[in-house]
Amino acid sequence: MPKTVVGIDVGGTFTDIAVLEDGRLTVHKLPSTPGDPSRGILQGVADVGVTQADFVHGSTVATNALLEGKGGRTALVTTLGFEDVLEIGRQNRAELYDLNLERPPALAPWELRFGLKERVDHTGAIIEDLTPEAIKALTALVEDAKVDAIAVSFLFSFLNPAHEEAVLEALSGLPGKPFISISSRVLPEFREYERTSTVVVNSYVGQIMASYLGELERSLGQGGQGLRIMQSSGGSITSRLASEQPVRTILSGPAGGVVGAFYTGVQAGYPEIITLDMGGTSTDVSLCPGQIKETTGQTVGGYPISVPMIEIHTVGAGGGSIARVDSGGALVVGPQSAGADPGPACYGKGDQITVTDANLILGRLIPDQFLGGRLTLDRKRAEDLASGVAAQIGAGIQAAALGIIRVVNSNMERAIRTISLERGYDPREFTLVPFGGAGPMHCCELAQELAIPRILVPARPGILSALGVAIANVVKDYSRTVMLRGGDVDRARLEEEFSGMEGLARQELRGEGLPVDQMDVRRFVDVRYVGQSFELTIDYPAAPASNPRPGAGTRTRRRDLRQVIGDSFYRAHLRRFGYADRNQAVEIVNLRLKLELEVDKLELTPEAPGPADPSTAQTGEAQVVFAQGVTTAALYQRDRLHCGHRMVGPALILQMDTTIVLPPEWQAEVDPLGNLLLELA
Repeated sequence: MPKTVVGIDVGGTFTDIAVLEDGRLTVHKLPSTPGDPSRGILQGVADVGVTQADFVHGSTVATNALLEGKGGRTALVTTLGFEDVLEIGRQNRAELYDLNLERPPALAPWELRFGLKERVDHTGAIIEDLTPEAIKALTALVEDAKVDAIAVSFLFSFLNPAHEEAVLEALSGLPGKPFISISSRVLPEFREYERTSTVVVNSYVGQIMASYLGELERSLGQGGQGLRIMQSSGGSITSRLASEQPVRTILSGPAGGVVGAFYTGVQAGYPEIITLDMGGTSTDVSLCPGQIKETTGQTVGGYPISVPMIEIHTVGAGGGSIARVDSGGALVVGPQSAGADPGPACYGKGDQITVTDANLILGRLIPDQFLGGRLTLDRKRAEDLASGVAAQIGAGIQAAALGIIRVVNSNMERAIRTISLERGYDPREFTLVPFGGAGPMHCCELAQELAIPRILVPARPGILSALGVAIANVVKDYSRTVMLRGGDVDRARLEEEFSGMEGLARQELRGEGLPVDQMDVRRFVDVRYVGQSFELTIDYPAAPASNPRPGAGTRTRRRDLRQVIGDSFYRAHLRRFGYADRNQAVEIVNLRLKLELEVDKLELTPEAPGPADPSTAQTGEAQVVFAQGVTTAALYQRDRLHCGHRMVGPALILQMDTTIVLPPEWQAEVDPLGNLLLELA
């Protein structure tokens, strides 16, 4: 691989660049270009002067197309009688007591849903074959519909994909070359609603993503493996695969942040972390209990997506989140955001007050130090707009700004409680790792409310997502539904299934030019109680080196495997839900295979501790408003801080990519790797 790797993370407000070259890290940050994200990327790459490199991109193109409803005109081809599965969905409601709740519209409208007479049963046997006449009639209908994309999802196609493959072959010759995806390739698992929703999302954003990545790859001057794309699962894939299965990149950017935060935490000696990624538009939080947690089912924009993803909870709380007073007179912040254009009012163009404006009014941002001095913030403009909100709630400008900060903090606090306390984890046992441009500004107040004992602020928190993208391993995920219980849970049967999946995976990866022999292979099983409607993913137990009881037969070996899987499931169920019943039978629903290729990581050289006095890094003082009132805070330049330096709040620690707010009663110390460890004094 090239010695130079460029990680690119495009956010709603800023585009971040992280360059890894010979173990050294160079960072850059510039405003995003929402109309065409590639313009900001190319400008950033030009700014850092990189020409030949391995580019890894955390893309929000598919995400934005889905959330903003700007995907292609999409048709759905399915089994006759199941055309309305997208409308029927599940019984559960996002808001249980909201009588006026409106579900998002189906991405494939009713007039573009086509049912074919075909049927495969639950064993994979064809009981009603798909005729050439039916395929020919379908082709004519789809051609007349003039669609941009087509999704194909037949009943039980995950067991027998023959009919889907036949439709794919027939529709591939349509004029205009619509983007086509079939469920047996995108998600070969049971549950027709989630499988159909996932493949429809894949097709809906497919044409936009394929066009964007193709143009970006040409603009970067790369061919073949020059551009990799971050997946929602925390690993990268080739741009070709991302173009074919863009649904795997829906949480691409946030996943890079979790990878970077976990790497930082492990290097610093704190593997159990809660990540806090506060950017311009939203805040993403994730809990890592010694490992990065994954899930295989999540709803994005109201649409179920069942591909492997890092378990991330997102709330509309970012630096650009707009503050307003609602009809009941309450102060509300977000989820609407000023984005990159026009941006917060203090950037000079926006005309609505945001969280960033509130921080500036409170003195927590220094106007001429933003982005390393490349952008001067307009404090008067922010105060003028804040006066309107202040008048509505009957408070002064500073009190209104403090109110905005309290509201946005409470939104993030609820998000952290959701991923910790509500899932059986005590936040007091974790370290908070804040990053993103705004995370380090709010982390101390959040940690104090949640009794989190310490905060680890990475050396480059504002571009940590880009760093995570750059160091992410190459990962491919595969899955297969098997539905095994009782005596069917046989190691020979499971080994055969896993071997078949692994053979297919190696064949595909060789076609992508990846060194398959160097990839680590991990196996997992989705397990549930018999009759339960959801599963938990656990590690598949490795085969014992030898039979622990000589002479034991097949029945004993089967029982042992079932017992090991059952014990792992019971422990996982107890942790997740607070109870487990060992008397209930369990079944294996899906098999999962993960192939992972380790990539070069940033080599951090520890610094020897020096004097505790940070006066050489202090550049002045500023008046800053906290809950206790107006106070004088010391200003420090982070690039002048060294291992052993200790600071006591109130203080602001300034750097190009963020500002770290150290309230009164808090203290900070620089560790040997350049991170800041914050704790209550």
